[in-house]
Amino acid sequence: MTFDSQTLAGAFFFTLAAQFMTVIMLAAAMVPGYDFRAAAISDLGVFPETALLFNVSLVIVGLFNLLGGYLLYRTHGKRWLLAIFALAGIGAIGAVLFPLDTGGIHGLAALLAFVFFNVQAIGSATYLSGIMRALSVIAGALGLVFVVLMALGDAGNAAAFGPIGHGGTERMIVYPVMLWMVAFGGYLLEKSERPSDVQEPV
Repeated sequence: MTFDSQTLAGAFFFTLAAQFMTVIMLAAAMVPGYDFRAAAISDLGVFPETALLFNVSLVIVGLFNLLGGYLLYRTHGKRWLLAIFALAGIGAIGAVLFPLDTGGIHGLAALLAFVFFNVQAIGSATYLSGIMRALSVIAGALGLVFVVLMALGDAGNAAAFGPIGHGGTERMIVYPVMLWMVAFGGYLLEKSERPSDVQEPV
């Protein structure tokens, strides 16, 4: 059995997002007293109970995003979009290579991932049509709004976090775009299975 680039890209995107969402929820339940409102997602990468599980999962996110982005590039040929997928994947892997307890470099890597995973959702809208195009823009824009709120909060204006705190703000950066990637991966898989004469134009 052979698979085209679009099918493989869809499989990578669906898998990376589904496994990461599952792992961060499971890992948070494994740490006694983990505070969803106050704790960063990356705290799960340094707690002894969850460090291995979380870091392996985040490496998969980075690698699968790089692979999926390249495979998708083979169908659309847009180098700028490939660069966005690459930067997002590098940010995720960098956040593992430099864990939260290493200081500022981790923050830069995490910010790279936060920004470019959401930018890639918006950029991917140029490849899509209809409801998936709208969902791409909405998911990416929502994540970027919360990136700004997190930056304001971390700069000393805690009111920017609102009632959800730092932890909730981070999750509003991550969860919408991960849910979008599950949908995007499923969309690519379903589209690849249609007869070629009824496929939607790209």
